[in-house]
Amino acid sequence: MVDTKQSMHVLPLLGGSPRVSSEDSFATARFLFELHRRFLNSKRLWGGAGRHEDSLGFSLFCKISPNPLMVGLTLIQGADAKGAVCLDGTLPGYHLHRGYGSGANSWLIQLEGGGWCNNLRTCVYRKKSRRGSSIYMEKNIPFTGILSNKAEENPDFFNWNRVKVRYCDGASFSGEGVNQAAGLVFRGQRIWLAAMEDLMSKGMRNAKEALLSGCSAGGLASILHCDEFRELFPSSTKVKCLADAGMFLDAADVSGGHTLRNIYQGVVTLQGVQRNLPSYCTSHRDPTSCFFPENLVANIKTPLFLLNAAYDAWQVQASLCPPSSDPRNEWKECSLNHAKCSAEQIRFFQNFRNHMLSAIKGFSTSKQNGLFINSCFAHCQSERQDTWFANDSPVIRNKAVALAVGDWYFDRAEVKLIDCPYPCDQSCHHLVFH
Repeated sequence: MVDTKQSMHVLPLLGGSPRVSSEDSFATARFLFELHRRFLNSKRLWGGAGRHEDSLGFSLFCKISPNPLMVGLTLIQGADAKGAVCLDGTLPGYHLHRGYGSGANSWLIQLEGGGWCNNLRTCVYRKKSRRGSSIYMEKNIPFTGILSNKAEENPDFFNWNRVKVRYCDGASFSGEGVNQAAGLVFRGQRIWLAAMEDLMSKGMRNAKEALLSGCSAGGLASILHCDEFRELFPSSTKVKCLADAGMFLDAADVSGGHTLRNIYQGVVTLQGVQRNLPSYCTSHRDPTSCFFPENLVANIKTPLFLLNAAYDAWQVQASLCPPSSDPRNEWKECSLNHAKCSAEQIRFFQNFRNHMLSAIKGFSTSKQNGLFINSCFAHCQSERQDTWFANDSPVIRNKAVALAVGDWYFDRAEVKLIDCPYPCDQSCHHLVFH
């Protein structure tokens, strides 16, 4: 039973939670990959209000617009000649829905999320999925939330040219390398460049307004590529960036280890990410540290908006409380459902929130930047209609996410919204897993 007054959304834990030992790095990374799949695939199951069953029989409660716009996949022809290919060598792609009217010369680019692969075994596993090969990508996907074409669902961007760039490299569109023995091609940076070049040829070069966005690993990518995106356009074009759930922190897990740092070290080393990281960071920090946004955001020149849950649901499960750091399963129920956490466990999450607020302190002093940090156990709030803009959307100071982003982008108001600590926010749409 779900208390809908608490705006709690119960999602399926697809396939169950695998048991992961600290000695088995592949099992750990596979767990993380599957966790991303649960978060991202579950959104594809939402098609109306009320209760629904997925193919495995799990119940989920959700509120989302019925009959979302379905947009077809476009493969980037000729990208292979530039070496811009997915992990398995197939062509990368994107989904484009054309703008019209006042939005005909405005472009919104959303970089897809979906985790990372940090060693040969996990990348080989990944290349046999839609996260590593266009062979397995859906031919049509729903455009909801920030990609919706309905003014009542997406008031500021509904009639823009809206693009979702598919993610098939496993390093947040930033790798550069090849492993011939494993049949792997790490070309995230080239995919980014090929996608932008193709879109420029399809009218984006004439943009009067442009917004680069992304969710999760795509949110990290929007941070990494923000200033590059600005450089594509003349100074007369209004260009800004939005990172949704991309503020991944170099935080200690429940055992005192650094699970996410270990993963990132593998990603950066294996996929040749170092050469594409900003020199303002690598000149005085190790490459792995420069893959963490907390060491990047204060130095980005282009206006940037950080949208993040203070208790990011993915980081809670994968970075703070992964099975490898919790062999006795003392955190398992708490990580799946915050309502089952003890007072001591909540204090641990409050320290994570404090880390996030400290990490954005310098960033927040710039008037051109924006913030929406709500005290929810959530993830990717710009993609989902119920969290982006709906009658019961999450709010801070009575302002929904969509309105906060719109006010910031169009300079209608300075937006620096930071929620009070959990559990004060009653508007949250918490993610709870069974």
